[in-house]
Amino acid sequence: MATRRTFLRNTALGGLAMGAPGIFSSLGDLTNNVRPAPSPSPSPSPSPSPSNDVGQILIDYAAGVPSAASIKRAGFRGVIRYMSEPRASWMIGKPMRASEVQDMKSQGLAIVSCYQFGKGTTSDWRGGYSAGRTHAAKGVSLHNAAGGPSNAVIYAAIDDNPTTAELQLVVSYLQGWESVIGRNRTGVYANYPTIEHLRARGIGSYFWMHNWGSGGRIHPAAHIHQFEIDRQSVDGVGIDRNRILKASYGQW
Repeated sequence: MATRRTFLRNTALGGLAMGAPGIFSSLGDLTNNVRPAPSPSPSPSPSPSPSNDVGQILIDYAAGVPSAASIKRAGFRGVIRYMSEPRASWMIGKPMRASEVQDMKSQGLAIVSCYQFGKGTTSDWRGGYSAGRTHAAKGVSLHNAAGGPSNAVIYAAIDDNPTTAELQLVVSYLQGWESVIGRNRTGVYANYPTIEHLRARGIGSYFWMHNWGSGGRIHPAAHIHQFEIDRQSVDGVGIDRNRILKASYGQW
């Protein structure tokens, strides 16, 4: 079965997405020369003030924990980190710990919290509303243990290309999240059609977009865009690269 990773690896244009940080190199950039438009209704932010980070790159990873000094030296603005338990033994970078937070902050790096445990047939969202409440509670607990602020956004992962029929289950799952942490703190990692569906129903306040099923487009409501998967590493740890699209993107 195709996944977002095989989608990118097998796309001929994927190999061109290795430009230096700060240069537009997403699949959408290369195919349609698409640039993200301003959101028609900016979402409320837990950040004390807007940043000037637009266009800079965040990295996410799960197979280890690179040092903050190495991340900064590589030119990255910060990290998107899992506040979730490891699903497999190789995921030694899950969850983020307080010591890693201290390391990142010592180098002035931004942190964004995210949550994902299951994948594929075990995806968290497949459990609907009750699963949303359960996973949100776990995410908040791990976020707090790492030292994350009590008002920070946590992105819940819809690491899929859901069918039209499945989108109602996605909505129910995220309503579970919102019942625990509130809409203002609920971020969503998803593709273009899923973001479109959620926006039309008033679900979620922050959006981190992935390319699988997005048709080479960047959603105008996206705060972060994941444009490259598993093509680079820092300290020997494989990373994904993500471009910041809005001044407030859930950073802390």
